[in-house]
Amino acid sequence: MSTQRASERERGEAASVVVVDYGLGNLRSVTRGLERAGANVEVSDDPATFASADGIVLPGVGAFREGVENAGPYREPLLDAAESGTPVFGICLGMQMLLTSSEEAERTGEADARGLDLIPGTNLRFAEGQKVPHMGWNRLSVKRDHPLVEGVDGEYAYFVHSYYAVPDDENATVATTEYEVEFPAIVADETGTVFGTQFHPEKSGETGLQILRNFVSICTE
Repeated sequence: MSTQRASERERGEAASVVVVDYGLGNLRSVTRGLERAGANVEVSDDPATFASADGIVLPGVGAFREGVENAGPYREPLLDAAESGTPVFGICLGMQMLLTSSEEAERTGEADARGLDLIPGTNLRFAEGQKVPHMGWNRLSVKRDHPLVEGVDGEYAYFVHSYYAVPDDENATVATTEYEVEFPAIVADETGTVFGTQFHPEKSGETGLQILRNFVSICTE
């Protein structure tokens, strides 16, 4: 944590969170949710803002390749922020982009599309015959301790997606849910400071608000 950010924490100021505007995000509702959770929020398309942030949110709605292409200018700054220990939180497509690759790109002949590889793994499409996108409320089952999931085990969250994460390391799975197959609802890297939710916390009522509050608390540590 920088000297400036440490000083702000000592004064009890709210966590400063940057929501990355790379052209594919639910920016307004994510911002409102974070503000309700107690954060000072800046929506920015300038990666220079990452250095002074207490936390970074990578939202996302859309296709994997479009996401990683749009986020191209932010790749190195995001990797630098993660390496420095700044919490990085991916939401929906943003979570999938934390992984290495996606079957979505392979299906369209664009297998060279590469995610951030902060959580090694891939994203798979639901099986043939399953209705996609998976849309609706599903129960969260916490599999291991992580500050992001405090108070949400067994609660419901809102999902809209056709692909799901399969991390290389099963310990990267923090919580799961089921849609004919059990899949990760929340993932995190080894450090615990890079994590993501397949669901939309900003659309998940009190459960989502608790997740966002937990994130803001992580940002103040």
